[in-house]
Amino acid sequence: MARVKGAMMTRKRRNKMLKLAKGYWGAKSKHFKMAKEQVMKSGNYAFAGRKMKKRDFRSLWIARISAQAKVCGMNYSTLMHGLKLAGIDLNRKMLAEIAVSDKDAFAAIAEQAKAALAK
Repeated sequence: MARVKGAMMTRKRRNKMLKLAKGYWGAKSKHFKMAKEQVMKSGNYAFAGRKMKKRDFRSLWIARISAQAKVCGMNYSTLMHGLKLAGIDLNRKMLAEIAVSDKDAFAAIAEQAKAALAK
């Protein structure tokens, strides 16, 4: 039976890894072993970064809502509790957008939350 040599697939696999490492500094983009290590590490950083992005945006939205709530005479936690009692189901992303773009509408929402708290 004929012997199968793996030169073609090995070269393809290595070139694929080097292509992923394109743009890395120094030997990390030239040498297969270092490129492979750095691509794996980069994948881990990218995975963690996708999770951090969600956390960062949520904290940004909360900061924006809190700032506008203070203008309306409330703090963030009482506003959110009032919204829950009033039955207003707006997520933080939309509340933050309203707080930034339409301050009058946010004030109206805050008034509804205050009324729900007063009951």
